[in-house]
Amino acid sequence: MRLASYLRNGTRHYGAVVGTGIVDLTRRIGRDFPDLKALIAREGLSAAREAIAGQAPDHLLADMVLLPPVDTPEKLWCIGVNYMDRNAEYKDNSDLPKFPSLFVRNASSVVGAGQPIEKPKVSDQLDYEGELVIVIGKPGRHIPRQQAWSHIFGITLCNEGSVRDWLRHGKFNVTQGKNFDRSGSIGPWIVTSDECDPRGPHDIVTRVNGEIRQQDTTERLMFPFDFLIAYLSIFATLKPGDMIATGTPTGAGARFDPPRWLKPGDVVEVESSRIGVLRNAVVAET
Repeated sequence: MRLASYLRNGTRHYGAVVGTGIVDLTRRIGRDFPDLKALIAREGLSAAREAIAGQAPDHLLADMVLLPPVDTPEKLWCIGVNYMDRNAEYKDNSDLPKFPSLFVRNASSVVGAGQPIEKPKVSDQLDYEGELVIVIGKPGRHIPRQQAWSHIFGITLCNEGSVRDWLRHGKFNVTQGKNFDRSGSIGPWIVTSDECDPRGPHDIVTRVNGEIRQQDTTERLMFPFDFLIAYLSIFATLKPGDMIATGTPTGAGARFDPPRWLKPGDVVEVESSRIGVLRNAVVAET
């Protein structure tokens, strides 16, 4: 099932994507599951299936303002330097990492599919990073790696937009450059694990104005999905609706010579063949 959150007449709704339309689940089961995060937490997938059975879409997907599928996650973890060859991009002769690089993003730093991402006023170094995102379904702490797969509700996509010069403002963190309002995106929907096995393999492609910039597969992750869940849950309880952006392949704009920064008018597409396409245009911050 593909599950999306969206605005309808200024009100938040969620629903199941069917073809080019969406079946409104807020109207059908919203009393028990008021939003997608609640549906995940209360194991409402069976109720959602029953609610959409035999139903025609209520709205055209193209007419909706899409939000990040879970627009109020408690935690949005982001993993850095996780695909093979990414460490070499830094050209610092460092050994391969023993543990994942980790930072967090605020919910206000991402928009939904089809919504504009913003190049900030204070920088010309907005960059793209296409990523696969794990959505946690079952809560847990100290999750054994062999049990990690059962904690994944589904997968979505992310353009983990980065403001590169602001990544270097702090000595030990990249938080500033990763949290500009509306600098990245998540979506367009979550594909549930029963229809898209998180074990994969999953491809990931990033295009800018139709040109392929990044292309890889989860078979080349240094820290696979199950490892990340086990590792993160050592120190933090993972909760339903939490998201883990699992890292970007080589080929970000900063790695070109000269760098190829995003500018207003550019269109960024992040695609995985079993999930869909996350597409956003770039605009200037007003």
